[in-house]
Amino acid sequence: VGTHALLTDSERGLLRGYIVNKFRGDQRLFDPALDIIRDRTAMPCFGVVPWFESARLLPAEDAMALERPAETGLSGAIHVAVPRLARISNFDDLDPLGAEPGVTVTIVQPGDPIPGDADIVLLPGSKAVRADLAVLRAEGWDIDIRAHVRRGGIVVGLCGGYQMLGNSVADPEGIEGPTGTSEGLGMLDVDTVLAGNKTLSEAEAIEAGTGATVRGYEMHMGVTTGPGLARPMLDFGGRMDGAVSPDGRVMGCYLHGLFAADEFRAAFLSRIRSGHVAGAAYDSQVETILDRLAAHLEAHVDLDRLLAVSSAASTPE
Repeated sequence: VGTHALLTDSERGLLRGYIVNKFRGDQRLFDPALDIIRDRTAMPCFGVVPWFESARLLPAEDAMALERPAETGLSGAIHVAVPRLARISNFDDLDPLGAEPGVTVTIVQPGDPIPGDADIVLLPGSKAVRADLAVLRAEGWDIDIRAHVRRGGIVVGLCGGYQMLGNSVADPEGIEGPTGTSEGLGMLDVDTVLAGNKTLSEAEAIEAGTGATVRGYEMHMGVTTGPGLARPMLDFGGRMDGAVSPDGRVMGCYLHGLFAADEFRAAFLSRIRSGHVAGAAYDSQVETILDRLAAHLEAHVDLDRLLAVSSAASTPE
């Protein structure tokens, strides 16, 4: 009612009704409110949608989901720690791991150290790699990551995270911010220059360590060169990408979405903890939940009325 009161007359003229979403509790107690809203706004309610718990397993809509410190997975699981970079991007790379039984994903918030019991530290993509490198150092996470590797842990860098793992990241044209060069973490013997056209394409590759097929998309600026490329992480049918450290504990590549590949995820996690078997078919799980969500909405929303209003609104007078 308050939102309706604050709209302009022209904005109100576009409204035909409303839906109450994520409702918790006994809906019968809310019925009188529907009458009040109708009396105050003259708008019908197209439905009251109860809380749908399984929606938490769907990919997050935006980075606000990362503000929640809660962990996913099961206790005693393979532990994946992800530093919460200030300009994090493509964080849906984490969703297949978070949905995997026996895997705990912790989003490490600013001010907190990277957990000492982590099995994997994953550096995600970034909209501003040099700026996020500065954040990473200011938080002391670079020291935590080196200690993690000394303890035998694994580090994976995706896209911007991969660039951070190299010796340097240069931005001579000021594409992502002020011009200059930043020292990388020095865990992969590569250097990146942010220049040239932006790469944006779907791709399929073979992951070198497991031999499994991975699929995803490349979306990045910059060219990475250096001796470390002699040990690539991915093979795109003869075009190599990424790098792996000589001891195999640090790796990175430009392919987003590779953890959604069930075969690769299972093989990768089994290397972390012997005997681990991946139990989630991620793509199939997402499709199943979407189907259940569609049925949930169909049961609680007056779709015939909603579609009739939509059809009338789209028909020219």
